[in-house]
Amino acid sequence: MIDNKKRYLVAGTGKSGAAAAKLLAEKGFSVRLYDGNEALNTALFYEKHPELKGIEILLGTLPEEEMKQTDILVLSPGIPTDLPMVLTMKQMGVTVWGEIELAYAFAKGRLLAITGTNGKTTTTALLGEILKEHYPDVRVVGNIGIPYTSVAADTTDETVTAAEISSFQLETIHTFAPEVTAILNITPDHLNRHHSMECYIKIKESITKNQKPGQVCVLNYEDEALRAFGKTLENRLNVIYFSSARKLERGFYLENGRICCAGEDGIHAVADTGECNLLGTHNYENIMAAAAVAHALGVPFEKIREVLKIFRAVAHRIEYVEEIAGVRYYNDSKATNPDAAIKGIRAMERPTWLIGGGYDKQSEYGDWIDAFDGKVVKLVLLGETKEKIAKEAVQKGFTDVVMCESLEEAVTYCRSNARPGDAVLLSPACASWDMFPNYEKRGDIFKELVRSHRQ
Repeated sequence: MIDNKKRYLVAGTGKSGAAAAKLLAEKGFSVRLYDGNEALNTALFYEKHPELKGIEILLGTLPEEEMKQTDILVLSPGIPTDLPMVLTMKQMGVTVWGEIELAYAFAKGRLLAITGTNGKTTTTALLGEILKEHYPDVRVVGNIGIPYTSVAADTTDETVTAAEISSFQLETIHTFAPEVTAILNITPDHLNRHHSMECYIKIKESITKNQKPGQVCVLNYEDEALRAFGKTLENRLNVIYFSSARKLERGFYLENGRICCAGEDGIHAVADTGECNLLGTHNYENIMAAAAVAHALGVPFEKIREVLKIFRAVAHRIEYVEEIAGVRYYNDSKATNPDAAIKGIRAMERPTWLIGGGYDKQSEYGDWIDAFDGKVVKLVLLGETKEKIAKEAVQKGFTDVVMCESLEEAVTYCRSNARPGDAVLLSPACASWDMFPNYEKRGDIFKELVRSHRQ
């Protein structure tokens, strides 16, 4: 039970921080907001969030006396847990929560949680649509863009919540305990924050740590780390695997264009891939994961199949934008790491002008460049990582590289040089934070730039 006698400090004034503060304030809890940006326009913040006008906002360096007035620090996902301020408050005995831990303390009903390096948003969105076919009250929250705290107070015992959970959010869980979890895959990402692949893997796996015996965890059998992790879970949880490469004796698998489920009662046909709007092996894995989670919660295969026939890809993930002068433009801004960008380039069926680069998360780009495989006409780079990527490309023997200073310049260059029958793909393999507030804004601006060239 959450303690209303505690004093809460919410760090971060973005979407998650504002939602967390609002939840606490509406419940009558003692809450203040904090942002390290001394130049934050508080008047504009209050104008945007009039319901928070009574909440004090602290800016810049947080004084020690303010730290001492805090019992629980609620971190927004973008704030690292190893910041000096956070470490100091931990040493003072302050409890550190994340926004999803706060939401979980208030939420009711059944909770399903999905994590992984790639595919989380598509899988969670698809799962939400499947659940809506079977349950009357479904919420889709988390890293998908809807803070869990923004809906937690409205949930009831009848609510079913599907949550997309990032590694940043998993760093600060304590009691967070989904009934069903899924880990889609684990490839290198956010190593600038997690510091090592071993740490990153452990954080992803921690989504299962509070599950009760017999509850369900869905794992990708073709991910070696997850296959090994599954063995450690089998005495505690009901582990359900999915595979895009082999037939499983138990679990979901892809065979000859059909997604099947093998269980104690035989083999069931879930869907034919030809009936699905989601294309590519990575999306078939997302479909299997969503189907496995939904079926574990009692959704019949018939209802799953009907949703798969109408569900379309989420925005910013290999999203078709426009065809102009015979050139097709695709927005894959959500490809914020090399592994996601590999899937983007593999989905292209035309000679491709590839726009990449952005914020440096200490990723390596060699495998991404190898995936060009004769398909990429020109690599158009921008952002913080452009020199690093260009160097790796040349070392790999790919020299068709162009440097640009802005996304506008990159789109204009591709528009002037691409030929009918080509494709232009924004698939950065990097985060957006060096030039844009988030990947959504980057993708939206790309689409605006493309459409501005219609004439």
